[in-house]
Amino acid sequence: MNVQEQIKNIVEENSVMLFMKGSPDFPQCGFSGRLVQILQACGAQFASADVLSDDQIRQGIKDFSNWPTIPQLYINGEFVGGSDIVTEMYESGELQAKLETVAN
Repeated sequence: MNVQEQIKNIVEENSVMLFMKGSPDFPQCGFSGRLVQILQACGAQFASADVLSDDQIRQGIKDFSNWPTIPQLYINGEFVGGSDIVTEMYESGELQAKLETVAN
């Protein structure tokens, strides 16, 4: 299985998936930490992958989404965005509405 197939499987298997630097308990960058805080504030159950622990995933997720930065949030298999986009969606209530569509 190549890295693109691996990422596709991860995204499909997790209704809310965050590719980030570090872990939810110990984020390794401020942008990743902000997304964790937002998801926790929404009460979302989410899975995460630390891109710093796997160089193939680190580059592969950028290619997969055609998005150059980390963190990246996926909901129901769909790329939602990075830190700025997710923050804006949270502030407008759009993120909470999108999270309500997730089957727990």
